[in-house]
Amino acid sequence: MSQHSQTLSSHLQTMKFEMELRGYSPQTQSHYLCHLRQLEKYSNKPATLVSTDELKQFLYHRIKSGISYSNVNISCNAFKLFFNKVLSYNWSDDVIIRPKRPKALPHVLSKDEILSIIDQVLNLKHKTILLTTYSSGLRISETLNLRISDIDSKNMLIRVNHGKGTKDRLTLLSHENLKILRLYWKLYRPTDLLFPGLVEGKPIAARNIQHIFQVAKDKVGITKPATVHTLRHS
Repeated sequence: MSQHSQTLSSHLQTMKFEMELRGYSPQTQSHYLCHLRQLEKYSNKPATLVSTDELKQFLYHRIKSGISYSNVNISCNAFKLFFNKVLSYNWSDDVIIRPKRPKALPHVLSKDEILSIIDQVLNLKHKTILLTTYSSGLRISETLNLRISDIDSKNMLIRVNHGKGTKDRLTLLSHENLKILRLYWKLYRPTDLLFPGLVEGKPIAARNIQHIFQVAKDKVGITKPATVHTLRHS
């Protein structure tokens, strides 16, 4: 065995030790070593002799070959461990470049599907919550935390306080939504929170609305994956 082969074997043993020290499963250890062998095959040299440019080219090749994000991500994890921990190269993220996770397109429902689901909900409070969430493009947490003072019927706007990123914003209030909100207010007479729950000072629980939505969706016979959150993307 050549001196270089002995050195490489020693490095791989060190890598195996580092992985076991971190509690990596045998499957993960096998995957990491496999990615190192793929790098060696691509560059036609031992991993210990691979340059930063060659490593970048290998990662670029894998991305362009249509390899999944999760698979390329495993490559990056394996290389960070090998080059930075085992070989102590301390290569930066500009060398071992991790691809951005692709954003999955949200499931959407047609307008007819949404209205058919809402029509199945007989309780006026629950129906109003779902219609407001859909009509104004709100997150369910934003809908449930609305206060009466957030409804601006004069300007046909809804104020969303401390939305995502703790930012306040305004969203549109449709005439249909205003109509059902007025019916709801006349029947329930809320005084502060628009949709109070059983606990004083707390809104109705989001999980309850989620359950109501799922039951209504099942009654309509819609089988595609969808939650209350789907309403704001539809």
